[in-house]
Amino acid sequence: MFLLINSQVERMMQVLSIKSGATTKECPSLGKLIVLTGPSGVGKGTLLRALLTRHPELYYSVSATTRQPRPGEIDGKDYYFTSRSQFEKLVANGEFLEWAEFAGNYYGTPREAVLSQIRAGKSVVLEIELEGARQIRESFPSARSIFILPPNLVELEQRIRGRGQDPEEAIARRLRRAEEEIKAANEFEVQIVNDNFEKALGAVEAAMYQQLAEVES
Repeated sequence: MFLLINSQVERMMQVLSIKSGATTKECPSLGKLIVLTGPSGVGKGTLLRALLTRHPELYYSVSATTRQPRPGEIDGKDYYFTSRSQFEKLVANGEFLEWAEFAGNYYGTPREAVLSQIRAGKSVVLEIELEGARQIRESFPSARSIFILPPNLVELEQRIRGRGQDPEEAIARRLRRAEEEIKAANEFEVQIVNDNFEKALGAVEAAMYQQLAEVES
């Protein structure tokens, strides 16, 4: 299932006492920005990896985070892992396109890497949390914003537990947050329910390349 929904679509630095901030405005370019967002455990990362395999022409922007690496994660490929103090210095220097705090850790998208690819005409894909996606929607109103939904909360809980990576307290926190984030789905122009992986992947492709075709026409 996927739905296309019309949504209304300044450079802004926020002090660290506010827990998130976008740091650039949209600039005219040939490249396009595609944003994947949705609750933790909904399958954004798996969809993105399949998308990049099918479409190597896409540029994936690696996020920075202060959380600890999970088993098998590689610095510079999965995330740029950094300390809170270093992350806060980068925020103060305006180095992030968007950033937010999630589950006690900072996450952010390095600004210049994305903008340089867009200026070069590349299509850039971001996989980010809800707060960051909201910031991008404001600073890049022409970006294609795609919200991934679970079939239901029971299925989402099974997926999170199935990863075997989080203690019980963290799982409960993620599920509480997921309930709130799902309410924000209609803020985004495309909503895709990930109840069947191949269908969901096809829906992401259709939404993404429809936008690219519109831009090129």
